[in-house]
Order: sequence, then structure tokens, then C-alpha cells
Amino acid sequence: MSAPEELSYAHGASTTPLLGDTIGANLDRAVAAWPDREALVDVPAGRRWTYAEFGADVDRLAGSLLGSGVRKGDRVGIWAVNRAEWVLVQYATARVGAVMVNVNPAYRAHELAYVLNQSGVSLLFASLTHKASDYRAMVEQVRGECPGLRETVYFGDPSWDAFLTRTPGGLRPEPLSCDEPVNIQYTSGTTGFPKGATLSHHNILNNGYFVGETIGYGEQDRICIPVPFYHCFGMVMGNLAATSHGACMVIPAPSFDPAATLRAVQEERCTSLYGVPTMFIAELNLPDFAAHDLSTLRTGIMAGSPCPAEVMKRVVAEMNMAEVSICYGMTETSPVSTQTRRDDDLERRTGTVGRVLPHVEVKVVDPASGLTVERGRAGELCTRGYGVMLGYWDEPEKTAEAIDPGRWMHTGDLAVMRDDGCVQIVGRIKDMIIRGGENVYPREIEEFLHGHAKIADVQVVGVPDERYGEEVLACVIPRDPADPPTPEEIKAFCRDRLAHYKIPRRVEILAEFPMTVSGKVRKIELRERYAGN
Repeated sequence: MSAPEELSYAHGASTTPLLGDTIGANLDRAVAAWPDREALVDVPAGRRWTYAEFGADVDRLAGSLLGSGVRKGDRVGIWAVNRAEWVLVQYATARVGAVMVNVNPAYRAHELAYVLNQSGVSLLFASLTHKASDYRAMVEQVRGECPGLRETVYFGDPSWDAFLTRTPGGLRPEPLSCDEPVNIQYTSGTTGFPKGATLSHHNILNNGYFVGETIGYGEQDRICIPVPFYHCFGMVMGNLAATSHGACMVIPAPSFDPAATLRAVQEERCTSLYGVPTMFIAELNLPDFAAHDLSTLRTGIMAGSPCPAEVMKRVVAEMNMAEVSICYGMTETSPVSTQTRRDDDLERRTGTVGRVLPHVEVKVVDPASGLTVERGRAGELCTRGYGVMLGYWDEPEKTAEAIDPGRWMHTGDLAVMRDDGCVQIVGRIKDMIIRGGENVYPREIEEFLHGHAKIADVQVVGVPDERYGEEVLACVIPRDPADPPTPEEIKAFCRDRLAHYKIPRRVEILAEFPMTVSGKVRKIELRERYAGN
């Protein structure tokens, strides 16, 4: 008998134990250990907190929550862009055992009403306005549809100041277990209403901690967080990674602004910078990029969508981020399952999403049979461990569709596990293009086209075709809008280097991609936009 092929399974064995704390107890440890170190800097507001000051303000807000009638298990919504108060609400709700419900700042009135009602939010914290959004007007619009919402408090408004004057009247937070829910995050589904991924203290505190451990965080680190707090990238990989290591959270702007981000890195001497690839592309393409002093950077995280190899090379070489890490995950897994290591070479950082995190299991399965495939074969990536959500809020049937009886979370992502244990994401099962019976993975074509001199960014999608079923469409953002690549140039670039069925037959030139607030490209919108053309 020949030796069996090694299966696509990996377990993150570790001698570093999981944390058994609640988020509030873990913050107490940080305050005791580093009272005089800076914990939080809100750059646009010009405000800063030491750990002692931050802990005191969290306790004050927690007392106000108790004084307003919030109890363990109550849902408290937050509908706001990045600012210091967002972080205070995150830790104060955790302190009293409330469940913080993150509401996407891009939501409009009907989406807001759905989330408030589905989760049962009784108290809502909100921004007043941001760009074209008037949050107070939208709350008033839906108030009659949300009978459970008893109060809304607005940041930067007298209602916030008044809220902080409420006293707990001798009440103290109830005893908490780290396995209790602390956060609900609504996933942006492509069809139907979003689902509320329910996460525990144990889920997100440990994920933030081990993400920070993997890139070597300590109390000397200062993390620039331009990604939204409403998403796990900001509040878990950013905030919880920081406070579990005594590092400093730096808010560069209310929402992503490439120039403000680089100014904050320079002025606050940040050692780490976060972003999705499109954010790093925007920063690198600033006309005065070279004028910024980024010498204090050593690390950071790229996540949210695959990182083009050429972008990673520039981030390492031009932004001083020699230890930059790629993270892969999803909201339902708190979020990170795999991550590149500090000593990984450029090939691992650009060609993979790293290896399994400590205390996590991953496997790649045949989507049809559910059986684990051999290494080197594509299949659906599944993950199991402390990070898997408690479930979708009040939706047991949808939870059962995502988490199988073995507690494996099915990600919907197509992946390959290599012989070295590193994982390559080759696309979404739903994104895979089937052209004339051939499986086409958009990621492979996107990586290749990033090497074209006229292309700044590219997204590849499948669109309906009478002859082949689907055809390959490349949506391109040109480096020079006045001189975009033509379909003929792109085909010539691909010829003899890509199989004929992978070569884009259609090209659309765009100024920008449709994006989610968390920075992911909405490929479904691109498909819908060009399906009938």
C-alpha cells in the first residue's frame, strides 16, 4: 500500500493558554499594570487617555448604564463612526454584561429599524451626522417602528453629557461568565436581511489577544486604526489586541482618510497600521506620500480582502512595515482563523493568508461530500475553536446552516492548504466562475493583472454568457485615467501566460469600486451592474 496523502487539516497547538477573563476583568489587569501609559488617542478631537484615565471613564459610563436601567443581557446599540466614545461604550457595556449591537454607519432608516427590532435594542448610542448621513433624522423616522427602543443618546450632544451624570444608585454589575454574549455584529449578506453574529467575551478577547501576540505587541506599541470600529477589524483586532497588551489605540479620523491616516502615524509615532488593501493603495498613491515620516512603523495588519503581491511589496519597502501581517477570518469566527507570522518571507505574505492561529483548527473539505481533501486541493475552508460564534441572534435555523454538528464553521471560501500548512484563499464558492465547464478563480487573474503597468487595481467577476454560461470580466482602475488599458492590451498581456479561458473577454474602466463600509469590494454589485451589458 502506498502512503496516504496528508490531509488539509491543521491545529494551532500552543503553550500559551487561552484567557479566561471577561473583557472588563482583562481591562482591569491592563490598568493595574500600565496606569500611566497612553491607552487611547482621538487625533481629530485632540483628546488622549492614559490607562488609568481610560479605566476611570469606562467605569463612569458603566455606572451611567446601570443608572439608566441597563442590566446583564440587555442589548445596547451603537450607530456611529470612529471616535473615542465608541471605544468607551465598547468597554462599558462589556463591564456591565450588556450586549453591544454594532450598527453599520452606512445603514439607512429601514436597515436600522430591522437591526434594532431583530436584536431588541433598548438603548442606542449614535453619531449626530457624518458626511451625508443625518442619524438623528433617521432615528426619528423609525422611532414608531421600534417599540423596544426607549432612549437614544447622541455623541457630541447634550444628551451624552446628561447621560454621564446618571449614577448607579448603589447598583453594581452582576457576576459575569466569559462565555456570555457581549457583542452582536450584523453580517452583510448578499441576499435577504443581515444576520446577527453573536460573540462572547471569550470569543473576541482571545482573538484580539492572539492576533496581538502573533505580531509581537507590547506596551510600547501604538496602533493606528483607520478601519471601522463597527467591524471586528477595528474593535477586536484593533482595540482588544491593544488593551490586552497595554498598547495604545490611535484614531486618525472618523472614517477612512488616507492623508489623515499617514499624518496620525507620523505625529503619534505609531508602530502599527491597519487597513484593507484598498486603503494601503490609497495611502501609497497620495501625491505627497514620500513626505510623511513613517520610520516608527514596524508592523500592521492587512485583511478584509486578498492583498495583491505588488501592493504588499510596496508596503514593506516604502512604509517600513517589515513585519506586516496578513489575517484571514470572518465575523462569525471573531474574526481571525489564520495569520502570517513575523518571520514569514514575502512569498508567504503575498501568496497565502498564513497558518492557523493558536488554539484554532482549520480544514479544507470537498463542498459536495464534506470530506477533508488532500493538501494542495481546493475546497471549502472550515474552522473550529474558541472563536466560533455562539450563533446568529435568534436564528437557530440559519446558525445550523453555517455551523455543522461538529461545531465547524463553514466559511464559504474556497481554499488550498499547502504542504507547509499555509492557506491560500482562491475565491468564494459563490464567486467562482464556471466558463464552458472550466473552473476559474478570480483571485488568480487579479494577482496576474496587478503586474500590468497601466492597472492600479482590478476586480474580476463572472457575467452571464449565452455560449459559455459565464464569461470573465475585468473591472479596472487605471493608474492614469487619461491612458487606461484597452481590452486588446490586457488580452495581449495575458496571452501565452494564462490559459485561454482565464483571459478577460470584457474590460470595464472604473474610477472606483463599490465598497462596503469595512472596505470590501462589493463584487455582487459589479456582477449585477454588467450582467445585461
